[in-house]
Amino acid sequence: MNWALIAGGSRGIGLSIAKALARRNYNLLLVARSEEILLNVKKELENQFQVQIEIFSCDLSVSGSAKLVLGYCAGKGMAINILCNNVGMGGVKDFPDLSTDDLSNMIRLNIESAIVLSSLFIPSLKKTAPSYILNVSSLAGFSPIPIKSVYSSSKSALISFSYSLKYILKTYHISVSCLCPGPVFTKISIKEETIKQMGWVGRRLLVKSDEVGEYAVRQMLHHKMIIVPGKLATIFSYILKVLPQQLVARIIYNKHTKRN
Repeated sequence: MNWALIAGGSRGIGLSIAKALARRNYNLLLVARSEEILLNVKKELENQFQVQIEIFSCDLSVSGSAKLVLGYCAGKGMAINILCNNVGMGGVKDFPDLSTDDLSNMIRLNIESAIVLSSLFIPSLKKTAPSYILNVSSLAGFSPIPIKSVYSSSKSALISFSYSLKYILKTYHISVSCLCPGPVFTKISIKEETIKQMGWVGRRLLVKSDEVGEYAVRQMLHHKMIIVPGKLATIFSYILKVLPQQLVARIIYNKHTKRN
């Protein structure tokens, strides 16, 4: 029985990835903070798909929580074949406007959780190989963003970690992919903020969550390393890789100050 563990699988991109995997007959373990939301999602997915759905409620920003997830899997006898590290924190506010506690939470969720979960579940993934790790980063990870400096830095670190992990695990037949979406339309506030900050470009960059989930899973199963949904976002990702980082930071900052 193939099991996929999706950290942050109760909504948004994580839930869309869960649906895409369920369509491929993967049993799912969904991990998120809210047990109430998880129970609703479990019921929804069980009505749609003929797979087994397990849920585990925990806050992955809390030290030691990843070990609780591992313990749950061991207790249930789940052999994880796909690990999806989707849990994360973003939002409009960032350094220096966020409190130090919130900034620490962002760092723990966006990069530390992926590192710890990967470390803990690699032994299981070796046993179920060929297996997969899917880390969810962002288009923001390709450049410094002064208005979202900690968010973009943590997502950049996740991309770097994924590249390194790919070669560490290659001989064990564990494929590593990193999803780097642009703005994803999961709620109205994201659409409004994206259009406000980026105008018509932001409107063109927006991609529906279900489209992202399906594309990500399809590319992951084909061993694609960097996954960028959408043609315009893909073009942006190449441009951001080529341009000097200082220039990108200056352009983004100047555009932001003009809009505000």
